[in-house]
Amino acid sequence: MTKIELPENRRLQVGPTGSIVLVSCGEGDEANIITVGMYMPISVRPPLVCIGIAPQRYSHQLIEKTGEFVVNSPSISIEKEMHYCGVSSGRKVNKWKETGLTQLPSLKVKIPRIKECFGHLECKVVKAYTVGDHTLFIGEVVATSADEEVMNGDTLNPMKARPIVQKNHVYFTVTDQK
Repeated sequence: MTKIELPENRRLQVGPTGSIVLVSCGEGDEANIITVGMYMPISVRPPLVCIGIAPQRYSHQLIEKTGEFVVNSPSISIEKEMHYCGVSSGRKVNKWKETGLTQLPSLKVKIPRIKECFGHLECKVVKAYTVGDHTLFIGEVVATSADEEVMNGDTLNPMKARPIVQKNHVYFTVTDQK
């Protein structure tokens, strides 16, 4: 096979696929949802996750203001809603209203969870770093909840949860086919 070199603005395109999360942020009338592909667990003790958000995004402002966010894990069944939350600005539209997604009070933070998602990591920001054109928000997970039917005891069953995986706006999920 012949290998080709990609231009600088396309260098990240051949990396592996990644999971997509819906991050809820802001309180009350400011509550918003942003689709995030830059998500990563980074520590078990204490439980920490990292999300990357560009400073010009409305959600960036809300996370800075409250110091909290919720990582919601969507299944492929809400692919359209997930995509809408990634291409629409919360400055211009109410994504909750436009998508029909439901706010669910969180257990330990003021930010709502998304009822239609199968899992939720409630986070308090412990650090923020500017790295390139994004801010990495490090959140300590202070509460976790999930839909009982996607769990095997205290372990997620991805075949039941059917999380969204993507590359370049091509969305798919795990399957039970080998």
